[in-house]
Amino acid sequence: MPLKDINDLEKLKKINAALVSRVERSMDQQGNAFSLFQTAISLENRVRTRTEELHSTLRRLEQSNIDLSAAKENAELANLSKTRFLAAASHDVLQPLNAAHLSVSALAEVQTSDEGKKLVRQVERSLETMEDLLRTLLDISKLDAGVVQPDIGDVNLETLFSSLRSDFQPVAKMKGLTLKFRPVNAVVRSDRTLLRRILQNILSNALRYTRSGGVLVGTRHRGDTIRIDVADTGCGIPDDQREAVFEEFHRGTISSDSGLAGGGLGLGLAIVRRIAAALGHPVTFSSKVGHGTIFHIDVPVGIGATADVIANAADMERPRGYGLFGTKVLLVENDIEVLEAMTFLLERWQCLVRPATSTGDALDMLGDTDWVPDIVIADQHLDGGDLGTTTIAEVRDYLGRAVPALIVTADGSETVAKAARAAGIELMRKPLKPAQLRALLAHLLA
Repeated sequence: MPLKDINDLEKLKKINAALVSRVERSMDQQGNAFSLFQTAISLENRVRTRTEELHSTLRRLEQSNIDLSAAKENAELANLSKTRFLAAASHDVLQPLNAAHLSVSALAEVQTSDEGKKLVRQVERSLETMEDLLRTLLDISKLDAGVVQPDIGDVNLETLFSSLRSDFQPVAKMKGLTLKFRPVNAVVRSDRTLLRRILQNILSNALRYTRSGGVLVGTRHRGDTIRIDVADTGCGIPDDQREAVFEEFHRGTISSDSGLAGGGLGLGLAIVRRIAAALGHPVTFSSKVGHGTIFHIDVPVGIGATADVIANAADMERPRGYGLFGTKVLLVENDIEVLEAMTFLLERWQCLVRPATSTGDALDMLGDTDWVPDIVIADQHLDGGDLGTTTIAEVRDYLGRAVPALIVTADGSETVAKAARAAGIELMRKPLKPAQLRALLAHLLA
């Protein structure tokens, strides 16, 4: 309708209000659109800034990770270097201790007073504790450094159990405990020495933390595996210590009214875990506080008896107590303190000793045709790079016969053991137990 045809003033006011309202809405919409546009630009700028900050943070984090990785690698190399050094240094570390053992044993031979004998026994006990600690720390270092290579073969469990029974029965008897090994007719695949060490450490702990009752060792067939169980009636292991017991220098918590003495180095189960890992023999346990603990060692089933098992059985029956009077000993040792201590000890046993420090010196001792050694005792690592096994071979060549021989060394490597076995030479580890040395010499000369 044309405006000129509208005569009603109220209608004109309504039309005007409607037009004004439409214009205002249009302006508001334009204002909102502009506001949204400004907001979008602001958000984009903020997103860009935050993205740049995030990229910068990620770059710093990546650099930190690189630095941490390098530091971790350096720390691991330093730790590996330390463990390898300790593993290689075992010979030098144990040499002075060996000399002290021999000197104290010789001193015991000349003591007549009760007070003197008591002091000698105290020194011997202190030396044995020091030896146990050093050997265990060196063993841990060797295992961590990866220098221990298991010599896997068939191991007769009955023979192994008999050896352990012989070692631990006196300890159990002294504490008024029972120690039983169930009869077993089984052979497993393992390293005899390392498996024995696992059981030895577990048995030692079981007897230490048991006040009454005793310890039982048995086996169970589980398919291709034989499970060895060591059960005790001791104080048990709390749940919150299940992992801690395998840590170095951890000792079980013993209440004051338990009647148990602490003792121990806290390294037995740390060694067990490392050896078990090297052998691939899972070690687990179940325990109840106040009732006891059962340790389980899972070992693969073996094939059958071996010559090594037979040799071990024969070794248990070696004769003891033969006299050494007048035995001629060619002693080859480059450490002067050890040489003097060993010489003194052998002479106390009525042996006739000729000491030497190298292969050349040993051969010079043979120039006297009236003096032919009954046995040769040599350290493996001599001056000038000489090896005891080589020295013994040259002495035998010179004499024209395979004179009995013994390598005495702190080198625990399998290389030395294999070289000795190949040459038909007995082997003993330093520090020496004088009684064991005397028994072995008597056997070799019998």
